[in-house]
Formats: sequence, C-alpha cells, structure tokens
Amino acid sequence: MRLKPEISPLLTSVLVGTLTLTALTGLTGCADLSGRARPGAAGAPDTGPPDAAGAVDLGARITGFTDGITQNGHYRVPAASDRRAVADGVRLLLDGDRAAAERSLAGAGYALRTLADRQDGRRYAEIADATREGETTRGWGRVYLALQGPARWSVQVPHPSADQRTEQLGIGLLRGAPGGVLILAGAHRNAADSTDGDAADVAHRADSVFAAVAAVLADRRLPAVQVHGFADSSLPEHDVVVSPGKGDAGLPAARRLSAALGREKLRVCEVWRRYCGRLEGRTNVEGDHADAVGAPFLHVEHSRTVRFDDALMGEAVRALTEVVRRWSAGRA
Repeated sequence: MRLKPEISPLLTSVLVGTLTLTALTGLTGCADLSGRARPGAAGAPDTGPPDAAGAVDLGARITGFTDGITQNGHYRVPAASDRRAVADGVRLLLDGDRAAAERSLAGAGYALRTLADRQDGRRYAEIADATREGETTRGWGRVYLALQGPARWSVQVPHPSADQRTEQLGIGLLRGAPGGVLILAGAHRNAADSTDGDAADVAHRADSVFAAVAAVLADRRLPAVQVHGFADSSLPEHDVVVSPGKGDAGLPAARRLSAALGREKLRVCEVWRRYCGRLEGRTNVEGDHADAVGAPFLHVEHSRTVRFDDALMGEAVRALTEVVRRWSAGRA
C-alpha cells in the first residue's frame, strides 16, 4: 500500500462509471490530506465556475469542495424554513418544475446550476450555496442530480473529511449508473465552532439540510446507500460492514451487495448474521426515516485499508455499482 497526495490517474475509469477501476487513493480519520494542490496552483482541481458551455470535471469539482471541509471549519444549524426551502427545491426539480425549484432554493440562499461533466458529457444539476461565503460559514452541503432520466436512487456522504475519501465512492456511483442523486454534507462532523455538540453530524441529526433532502427522496421510495469509513482497529477481521439500517426493506439489496463484495475477495461483516460492533447504522436518522416509509436503505462502512489501497477501493466501488445499477433499472 502507498499513500499518494492526489488521486491516481487510473481513478478516471471509476469516476466515468466503468467497472474496470483499479486505482483510487484515500485516507481515513480526521487528518487533512497532505500534499493537495492549492487553489490556483498548477495541477489544482477544477473547482471554479463552469465554462461557457457549463462543462466541468465533475469529480474534481466535488473533490475540491470536500477538500475544503476541515475540523476547523464552520457549521450553523439551519432553521426549519431553510431546511424546507432546500428540500422543496429538490422535490420541485424532481417534478420537472425548475423555475419553482429555483425560487424555493433562493429562499435559503441556494442556487441551481446545470453542469456537463467533461468526462462523458452527461448533465447534472448542482444544488449548492449561492455564494462561497455562505458555503463556508453555514456548511449545509450540496446535492447533485443526474439529468438523464428520472431519479431512481441516492448515495449519501454524511462525513466527508472525517471519513476521508468516502466522497470518491459517491462520485464513482453517481457517474457509474444512471438515475442517481448524490447528497454531500458540507461540514466536518466535529466542526470546531459548532455550538450544539454533535450538530454537524448529519447522520445523527434530523435538523439538517442533508436529512431533509434524504427524507424527500425516501418519501418517493428511492433506495439509498450511505457510505462511511472506519478505523481498521474497530473491526480488524473485516474490510466492509454492510447493514440495512434499522429496518429490513434494504435487506435483499444488502445481501446482494455482500455477495458482490465477496466476489471481489473483500471480507464482509453482515449485521443480519452477527454483531459488527458500533458500525451497524441502527441509529442513523436517514435510515430511520427510510424505515418509516418503507424505502430500502444500506449503511456501508469501509475500513481504512480499503480506502487507502487503490485496488481494494476499486473493488468496493465495483460491488456497490452492481447493486446501484439494479436500482437504476427500477428493481429494488
């Protein structure tokens, strides 16, 4: 295994949705990634505005956003009206009413942009703070929706930076199968200036934009996978923990994912068969809501080793994509 400051070139194959990925870098824990390119420096990610044609490198744009999330960052608990405004904006966009979606989002200081990914030309809607200042001081996160056909499933990344490189799983899945919605948290789970304990831990707080958007999708019975990371010492005999969360609606998909991971020679802890420590996702608020409305939900933890090793991360993405492609076809 070797640590690299930037994503290896072979990551491209995963992020354009092929199933032949063999490279991806990643760390775990809360430390910042050393050696990353500075904005404006040679080789820095393309995190600026889209070009005249609305084209961006979607992976670099998202990674540039998550690279800026640190434990020293900011988070402010959104008011109920702000949570509703963003969630309604997503709902209206899914209904095909872009103008109404933009009006709702503007009420919370959010904007809607359409981007074309330079990798494959596919179009995505980006829902994000309208200003950089708002994004860095509030920490409410972003949403990306694939625009080629109806939304069929979501991938949720609640702990970027804290669970390092989990956003790369989200990028790989969004690009790898149609009909996806990517929900990204906008602050470190232990944001230093949070005045309300675990307020920025959106996997365990219902009063977040992240949870509000996830609820809108679950209410439409869209299946979801939420990706996390754990330290090797937490469960040294396993590489991945697969859980259907609080309920059983996601159990068939969880079994399929476990089988796919097994085919990739990854060691899986299946929570419906044995105790997997504090990694089972039973108290996850997004999983709780999914269970309440009967929507399939997967809570998937990846070890530090998996997220550090290029080939192993590629295997995990390949297995996840196998499940998500079934969801894309409208099959739970």
